[in-house]
Amino acid sequence: MPTTMLQIPTPDGEAAALAAYPDDGEQHPGVLMYADAFGIRPALREMARELAGHGYYVLVPHFFYRHGPVPVVELPEHIGEEVRPGLIAQLMPLIEAHTVERVLSDADAYLEFLTAQPEVGDGPVAVTGYCIGGLLATRTAAAHPGRVAALAAFHAPVGAAGPDAFAEITAQVLFGHAASDLSNDELGELNQGLAAAKVDHTSEIYPGTVHGFTMSDTDAFDPVGLQHHWDRLLPLLERNLAGAR
Repeated sequence: MPTTMLQIPTPDGEAAALAAYPDDGEQHPGVLMYADAFGIRPALREMARELAGHGYYVLVPHFFYRHGPVPVVELPEHIGEEVRPGLIAQLMPLIEAHTVERVLSDADAYLEFLTAQPEVGDGPVAVTGYCIGGLLATRTAAAHPGRVAALAAFHAPVGAAGPDAFAEITAQVLFGHAASDLSNDELGELNQGLAAAKVDHTSEIYPGTVHGFTMSDTDAFDPVGLQHHWDRLLPLLERNLAGAR
């Protein structure tokens, strides 16, 4: 499955992005995939290729483009616990500077670019994200209810979007939480908020997982959790994007 790097024009400059899609000359449904804070790297490239192999055009933007090119911080091949705190310390100012206003401005540009690609079919798109990327995906779906038909977020602080954001979501929603990220009581509160907003959702804790469990280049990686993620994500996309094929 080929991948290529592209440049997305935004009001604040050009954002690099990874694109992966079947090289068959056909049109496919579009998926906007937000990485975790560590950004575009081999592990994310493989995830994008895996998803593209199921018949999707996958676009992974470098959402910290205002602070420099990929990689915005130097990353080791494996992100172990001995280096993670230092990397997070470098990334936290970037996360804090990525305001809701910036998120929404970028989302407009990313979706416009994605749907304009000749390899992307007409119809709705999906957004998915990991860690902070899951929050960005949630805000994107809330801001584009007529365009985003499916939303998925994994080990992500989706509650930070708040009940007002949930009220705007019309997409079918999948939230896969790490067991280390929230308690059963907190999950219940989150799901009550989704239900109150009348969001069609599946929101569950993946047993035995820790924050970052989908990322194969970290100590948090859990292959069972990653497979659970694919087992939930692929049917969500098939249900909601079949009309865009």
